[in-house]
Amino acid sequence: MTASSACVTLIAHRNIQKGWGIIRITGALINMIAILAGGGLGLLLKGRLTDQFSKSILRAIGLCICIIGISGALRGDVMLLIVSMSLGTFLGELLRIEAGLNRAGEWLQNKISKGKESSFSEGFITATLLFCVGAMAVVGSIESGLLDDQSVVVTKSIIDAVSAMILASSLGVGVLFSAFAVFLYQGSLELFAGFLQHIFTPALTLQISAVGGVMILGIGMNMVLDAKLRVANFLPGFLVAAGYYYWFLR
Repeated sequence: MTASSACVTLIAHRNIQKGWGIIRITGALINMIAILAGGGLGLLLKGRLTDQFSKSILRAIGLCICIIGISGALRGDVMLLIVSMSLGTFLGELLRIEAGLNRAGEWLQNKISKGKESSFSEGFITATLLFCVGAMAVVGSIESGLLDDQSVVVTKSIIDAVSAMILASSLGVGVLFSAFAVFLYQGSLELFAGFLQHIFTPALTLQISAVGGVMILGIGMNMVLDAKLRVANFLPGFLVAAGYYYWFLR
């Protein structure tokens, strides 16, 4: 067993007891493996499909993602959405989050594919945002950490696996690397689920999910219309949404 494998195994199976329960990072592993499996299958299809066929599939899944985003956004408070997205985007543009993620993707691309695959960064960023943004990632991770209940995570993993397959068939290996970002993000939520359950109340999760729905809509528009929206720069909107909720709505 390599050192990295031993580290993942240790993290996955170590029980952490802090008076608020025993937490195991099992849901995050399930989701990571599902993305890797789906993305790996997509890579097998990548060279076997024509460009037009791949683009058609990508746009079709993009339309579905738009519907998911719209349905999520409609459940939120309208003023919270406006304030969160406007102030969040302002902060994201100042921090240049999208540019930073692009640089990270380009660095990974140079290490892995030696600059041969120009879509690496696009695949990495698109998939990471798609898989991490949304209520299922938060709620599923907390339930997995607190109750050892992976039902929501398993449902999300199936959706992510199918999406990863389609994205990887068009955008390449960068999609697979999003699996590790998902593991870190959802694994952290599972580890600290005992604390986060008091913060992410159902009402707050609903509002955050609505803001995430707008971001998911942006991802879908990029896939369908090639809109070039810098969705990563929307991410501070989550923090603004939480502040707005506790200040005005609670």
